[in-house]
Amino acid sequence: MTAFAPDSLVLNRKLPLWYQVSQSLRASILGRTPDASLRLPTEEQLAAHYGVSVLTMRQALKELESEGLISRHRRRGTFIEPGARRGAPRRLIGSIDAIVAQQSGEPTTLLSHGPVAVPGDLAEHFPDVDRVMTYRRLRRDADTGEPTNWAENAVRPEIGDRLKADDLERWPMTKVLRDVVGVRISRITDTIEARLADPETAGLLGVPLCSPILHYTGVTYDVEGRVVDVARIRYRGDRFSFSVTVESPTQ
Repeated sequence: MTAFAPDSLVLNRKLPLWYQVSQSLRASILGRTPDASLRLPTEEQLAAHYGVSVLTMRQALKELESEGLISRHRRRGTFIEPGARRGAPRRLIGSIDAIVAQQSGEPTTLLSHGPVAVPGDLAEHFPDVDRVMTYRRLRRDADTGEPTNWAENAVRPEIGDRLKADDLERWPMTKVLRDVVGVRISRITDTIEARLADPETAGLLGVPLCSPILHYTGVTYDVEGRVVDVARIRYRGDRFSFSVTVESPTQ
């Protein structure tokens, strides 16, 4: 190896190899000592170190480059960005079926739906249309009837025209898009952050104004790479937890 030596890794064959390698190298970069070299070994050396193909290593490096942790220069090599630090969004690998399961089981009321101009904060997701179909839904606890979260979905208009209100009160949006409408979903990116309840959220969820809530944003892509749905869900902070199960590679 050259100057920077990443940690070793025991691979778990149940998860994508590029993902495991990128997360291991990511941890090595963020945990490096102040005097560590910024120059990474070559793709071939890193691939040999982790026991993966060069193509897998290349995909892992592309992930880290997209986070701004490294920069790649033709003929010069790959370098750690001097300002690389913790705080970049983390990617968790899961399945569409898991997302459907997590969204299911709560009685849902469709509050409103209809076409609107693309909101400014969603323009980057819908650059080729000027209107989207929006759906606002309130979910309640199945046992107590207490509001737990409310969701606002923005869907491409040609897909929104095929959605039925009854389906959205029976099933999660992801299931309706995939199993009813037939959208070929390729991936969903999730972001979860802490916020304070605005007046609308406080009223719908029955919580004090400015009380803590968890704000989820899910962006759904089809196999052509287009965004088909952006979901924004506000969860009561006292009724929601986020957990990740990590399996040992020896299992």
